Amino acid sequence: MSENVPPKLEELQHMMAAELAKHWKLFLFQGLILSLLGVGAIVLPQIATLAIDIFIGWILIMGGVVRGITLFRSRSLPGTVLSLLGAFLAIVLGVLLIAKPAEGILTLTMVLVALFIFQGVFSIIVALQFRNHIRSWGWTMVSGIVDLFLAYFIMRGWPDTASWAIGLLVGINFLFVGMALISNAIAARPNTDV
Repeated sequence: MSENVPPKLEELQHMMAAELAKHWKLFLFQGLILSLLGVGAIVLPQIATLAIDIFIGWILIMGGVVRGITLFRSRSLPGTVLSLLGAFLAIVLGVLLIAKPAEGILTLTMVLVALFIFQGVFSIIVALQFRNHIRSWGWTMVSGIVDLFLAYFIMRGWPDTASWAIGLLVGINFLFVGMALISNAIAARPNTDV
C-alpha cells in the first residue's frame, strides 16, 4: 500500500535538490548558454525580434506540414477533418509570420506578455517552495519578479515597443534565467572538500 502513496512535499524537495546536485554541471552549462544568448539579444534587439518571428513562423509551417501528412495518412480517425484544418491554419499562420513580420511581431509580443506573466508567477511559487532547501532561491525569485516587470513594461508602451521588445525582453529574460541556473548549479554542486 505504501507504494501507491505519493511522496510528501518535503521528500519531493529533497529529491529535487539531490537531482540538482547530481546534474549541476548540466544546469551550469544551460545557464551559461542562456546568459550568452540573452546578452546577444539585448545588444541587437531588433534583429533578435525579427529572428524570433521568423523562427516561430518556420516552426508553425514545419509542424503543420508534419501534422497534415500524419493526419492525411490516418484519414479514418475521428476528428481528422478538424485536425487537418488545425494543421492548415498553423501553416497559414507560419507563412503570415514570415511574409508579414511587422504584424507577426505585434501578435507575438502579446503572446510574450502572457508567457512572462505565467513564467513570473511560476518562478515566484517555485522560489518560495524551495527557499528552505536551496541557498540561492532568491535568484529564482528575482527572475520571477523581473518577468512580471517585463510584462508590465511591454504593455505600458504598446504598440511602439513591439519592434524591439521581443528581442530585448527575451534577452533580459534569458540573462536572468541563465544567472539563476548558474547560481543554483554552483550552490547545488556536491562538496568535494574532505
